[in-house]
Amino acid sequence: MEFLIWVDSKNLVIEFVPAKKSYFAFVNAIEVISAPKDLVADTAKFVNDEKVEGFNGLIKQALQVVYRVNVGGSKVTPFNDTLWRTWVTDDEYLESESGSKRVYFGGRIKYQGGGASREVGPDNVYNTARVIHSATASIPHVNMTWVFAAVGGYKYLVRLHFCDIASISIGLLYFNVYVNGKLAYENLDLSMAANYMLASPFYADFVVDGEDSGVLSVSVGPSNRSVPYAIDGILNGIEIMRLNNSMGSLEGEHCAGWVLRNWPRGNVGEAVPLVAAACLLLSISLVIRRRMSGKEFVGWSKLPTDVSEVNLKHGITQLSVK
Repeated sequence: MEFLIWVDSKNLVIEFVPAKKSYFAFVNAIEVISAPKDLVADTAKFVNDEKVEGFNGLIKQALQVVYRVNVGGSKVTPFNDTLWRTWVTDDEYLESESGSKRVYFGGRIKYQGGGASREVGPDNVYNTARVIHSATASIPHVNMTWVFAAVGGYKYLVRLHFCDIASISIGLLYFNVYVNGKLAYENLDLSMAANYMLASPFYADFVVDGEDSGVLSVSVGPSNRSVPYAIDGILNGIEIMRLNNSMGSLEGEHCAGWVLRNWPRGNVGEAVPLVAAACLLLSISLVIRRRMSGKEFVGWSKLPTDVSEVNLKHGITQLSVK
């Protein structure tokens, strides 16, 4: 399991408390890894039934990585990722392949200052994709859709990775993006988003509510600006992260601190050595965001261009902990 957490003190304390009445549980390993300050920006687009609006405060949220998917490509192992992440294939999540095809790119991915970096997404994610093409789709205006299991009662950060490795020229790719069936990004102009450069990565963050259906969906499809016989949609990668609830918990109604404070006094001595993980079992992978004072010891890339000036003033450094 992998978590992204904010740390604003010199010490990181990880506590284990019983989730239920149990005397057996264990953890095999805990890794703490430094991550760049722009790995998660403070703002995203909140997508609900009424409209798309701004969502602030992500940097203070605890995030649990639920899915990390390399769309159209093979599995990416920690050996090929600067932050030791694993990206699985999208085959089991793709709802339908009608009109879609895989594309591969053998050239150089052009990372730009202020945009997506290799820490945000490695080359092996951006040099593969799935696309839909109006000239080959058997059904007009078809969408590519991926479906994931999601627990209701939590908000989710959905990060979508794009890199135009399929167009023959700039200015030809326009498409719509949907999250949970709701229009999240209309007429996405990937050329403009990537500063009019092909093979240059771009990512977009959306926050949605987990629904009672237990399903979270992502779709990409043609827009009313799509160009005939050009690419109608593209997607390179999907990341889905669960946000902590109002009690600060990522699993269960209450966080570990609340459980410890309300544990019966006679059982406090038993609670600590039980090592029953409320949120962590078997192995743990955490990403920690920490405010650093003084000079940073690692030079990371700049924040994305869509981050407000207010967020640029936060000297936030993220740490990857496994």
